[in-house]
Amino acid sequence: MPPLVSVSRGTPARPPDADLRVGATWSEAPYPVLVVDRHGGLVRINEAARRILPGVAGGDWLHESVPSWLWGAHQSIADGSRGVSAGPSTGHIDNRFFEAHPTLGGDGDVVWWLVDDTDRHLAETALTDAQTRSEVLSQVSSALLSTLNAQRCMEVAASMAAEHLAEAAILVAPAHGRRHPLTYARRGEPVTQTTKQVDIAGVPGLAEALQGFPPVPARWINPADIPDWVIPDGFAGPVGSVIVTPLPGHGVPAGALILLRSSTEQAFTQGEEIFARLFAARAGAALSAARLYTEQATITATLMRELLPPALHHVHGVEYAGSYRASSDHERIGGDFYDVHPGSDPSVETLVVLGDVAGKGLDAAVLTGKIRNTLHALLPLADDHERVLNLLNGALLTSHHTRFATLVLASVRRRAGRARLRLTSAGHLPPLIVRADGTVEEVRTHGTLVGALPTVTTQTVETVLAPGETCLLYTDGITEARGGPLGDELFGEHRVHRALAECAGMPAEAVVERVQMLAAQWLGSGRHDDMAAVAISAPRTGPLTVVGGHGPNRRNK
Repeated sequence: MPPLVSVSRGTPARPPDADLRVGATWSEAPYPVLVVDRHGGLVRINEAARRILPGVAGGDWLHESVPSWLWGAHQSIADGSRGVSAGPSTGHIDNRFFEAHPTLGGDGDVVWWLVDDTDRHLAETALTDAQTRSEVLSQVSSALLSTLNAQRCMEVAASMAAEHLAEAAILVAPAHGRRHPLTYARRGEPVTQTTKQVDIAGVPGLAEALQGFPPVPARWINPADIPDWVIPDGFAGPVGSVIVTPLPGHGVPAGALILLRSSTEQAFTQGEEIFARLFAARAGAALSAARLYTEQATITATLMRELLPPALHHVHGVEYAGSYRASSDHERIGGDFYDVHPGSDPSVETLVVLGDVAGKGLDAAVLTGKIRNTLHALLPLADDHERVLNLLNGALLTSHHTRFATLVLASVRRRAGRARLRLTSAGHLPPLIVRADGTVEEVRTHGTLVGALPTVTTQTVETVLAPGETCLLYTDGITEARGGPLGDELFGEHRVHRALAECAGMPAEAVVERVQMLAAQWLGSGRHDDMAAVAISAPRTGPLTVVGGHGPNRRNK
């Protein structure tokens, strides 16, 4: 920096060269230099300063000649509220950014050295803007990816666009039929959503954006051409600047984003247009993911309804109840299943099926669905259990599945207040019957697995349920539930028998709930296989009694 300049005390009326002792270094300095006295009079100005402050000469008042930021800085030094060691003051002169460095001259004069710092200031501003936008994009990504709900994702995208990019944002989703879902957001206001038929051709570039084409530059869009349906309720003033940009999706566009600023706001810059596209890319990816998840969830729910066990109830005077628990708490389906196919009238048998496919989880559930559909198609042949099982066996052997299954079939018909059953097991646990007096009987039916051997051989057993008696079909997930005090003991068939003995006279629903509850308590938090149970009961004709109490169908014990 050039050497300090010693100048005499003066006023604007003082000749500019009076008592001023300077050398050639001062006048020829490449920096603009102003010498100002304590009263604010401009004593001297060099040639470099005249180039940035044309028309300013020595003898002028500083406050009339320079921007207010420089005059304010000089005042603070003149009145002693700020020292020259406090550092430079900064501000704009025309379109350039300067640092003003003060040094003290003679008699209280201040020499102001002006340094053009425009390039550094622009670089710092650009860096700050880039950091801010990077933080915004990070926030946008976190907020949008925190939900897989498409409606919520559109709300968040529109709200954040209005907060960070414009005064208002309108998200236009792809059309459903002739109507477009629209999401409106104004800065600081609640988001509103609606679906209506609109003329997208009325907005320049919108039709192209919805098809995924590059956006039309904002300067090409006349704000006066924006139709009323685009402008949110309560938008302040006429539209002054518009951006229309696509929301890129996964393969297909996720929609379009319209950004609005009023005529009182600064128009969108080229940098802001680029930032809007980056924002739209994040929003489009999140929206596309949310919609894909929604579609897949809908498809899964539709398929799941076909795989879930049915709700059971009374059929032709016989009471049915079922209970199912998948091997994993987060799953709803697995390899165990049951179905009840009612007869067309009370004289026709109702077919009950309970089965267990080898394995668990989704793969086992897929084969479960095939078995259930095949058995449904074989219902006209249900009077011959062995034939039905052999036809099912053939279907499984010719499929790509390598799993096998165990099943038990029960054909049920009510006659004279009693339920008559035909029971056939194909490699499955034998059914259990709890009689009215609490006796538990094992039905001696047996057979070979389905889907493992060329032929299925079975033995069908017929039995009768008196009023208040129940037949239980169940899978080995219950008997093989491992738990107890040490966590390593099987629940076992003997505990199932004991549980059933306590259920004498109970309704079918209470029986399956009791068995499942005891098995779950035995398990605790341990792992387990799928567990399924179906109860078939001949309803009582008289009043129900408490187990162990007194009633017409129980003896005192």
